[in-house]
Amino acid sequence: MNNSCKVWSDKKSLLTQLEKLWDKGLLLQESVCSSDCFPKRLRFKTPDSKALSDDFAAVRCWVADIQKLKGFRIVYKTVRHPVIGENCVPVEAWVDTLETAITLLNKQAKVTVFAELYKQAKGHTPELTKWVKQYPLKALGLAEVWPKLLDFVRWTQQHPRPDIYLRQVSLPGIDSKFIEHHRLVLAALLDLALAAEQINDKKTGIRQFEQRYGFRSKPEKIRFRLLDTGLALLPGLLSGADNDFSVTANDFQRLQQNTEFISHIKRVFITENEINFLSFPAQKNSLVIFGSGYGFDALAKAQWLSQLAVFYWGDIDSHGFAILDQLRNKFPHVQSLLMDETTLMQHGEFWGYETKPENRELHRLTNSEQNLYQALLDNHYAEHLRLEQERVDYKHLLGVLSRLE
Repeated sequence: MNNSCKVWSDKKSLLTQLEKLWDKGLLLQESVCSSDCFPKRLRFKTPDSKALSDDFAAVRCWVADIQKLKGFRIVYKTVRHPVIGENCVPVEAWVDTLETAITLLNKQAKVTVFAELYKQAKGHTPELTKWVKQYPLKALGLAEVWPKLLDFVRWTQQHPRPDIYLRQVSLPGIDSKFIEHHRLVLAALLDLALAAEQINDKKTGIRQFEQRYGFRSKPEKIRFRLLDTGLALLPGLLSGADNDFSVTANDFQRLQQNTEFISHIKRVFITENEINFLSFPAQKNSLVIFGSGYGFDALAKAQWLSQLAVFYWGDIDSHGFAILDQLRNKFPHVQSLLMDETTLMQHGEFWGYETKPENRELHRLTNSEQNLYQALLDNHYAEHLRLEQERVDYKHLLGVLSRLE
């Protein structure tokens, strides 16, 4: 057979088209929701006029192979050719029914399983069928755990915003690891199954799964050090103590109730680098907080910080200024520390490269901060310049702090 016949349609190429329909989930969707998908005409490549005359033997073999196909409806056409005369050749290939397509692909068992999944979803909460139809292959891949997923959805419907940890949910065969592993699909199902008042739309993404549906999540922690050796938050921690504390955001907020302690705090420093946090020099009536990048929601609960002088020390790069800008959304009075052109120019030997610079408008920067931020974006000093905070000379830090007195 001539190599030209390789471009003509055969069983493999026809099945490939059906497999693509399967891979898109269209056949599973059709199995539970009838559409106009069938009869389905398939792409069918046939010999051209030149092949009929030059490769007639190959064409005849190809026609014989096509005639042997089962399950496909082949449409023939009489072709009159000046060289070989009149011949009947295949010109179209069809699959008339969904059942035929499924049989050709040998997917009967999977379709049966999918039908059961759909039935269970419809019987549980009809709204869930929307997700099953939209993501049929994902649903099929979850067949073994599907009943457990529905059990958790049902439990959450019956216990709106339960205010417990996932570990405390008591369901046969379901533990917190199972729930955490399937948070993505559970979130999609819960969004369909729960009443609007059971969902906190402000919380999105799998990391906020618990908050979105009213479960307790691991408490946010705030780590801070007392910089005044004359102050103690706990008895007996005055002399030689690290005074390094990690408390929940709620407990940090409640520090304002300790009026004796708070009355002695005048300044708060926030730094993103742990070594800077640990080595921050002693300061009268001050504490230092170990920052958390762009996450300041936990810190925002402590509104008593609004009554104090707050200084933020971040990297001199685009992200450092973006974090400062975001912090000022919570505490507008925050001042920057060591994020100025003087500090940058005095540490040229420690300049580094920012791999993925931020590039957006920051509306909460002072004029001098804005000028430096724009200079960084414009590569005024060097391309993608950054000066990491831990590279700032310690004596320079001490000098700046002394002028704050």
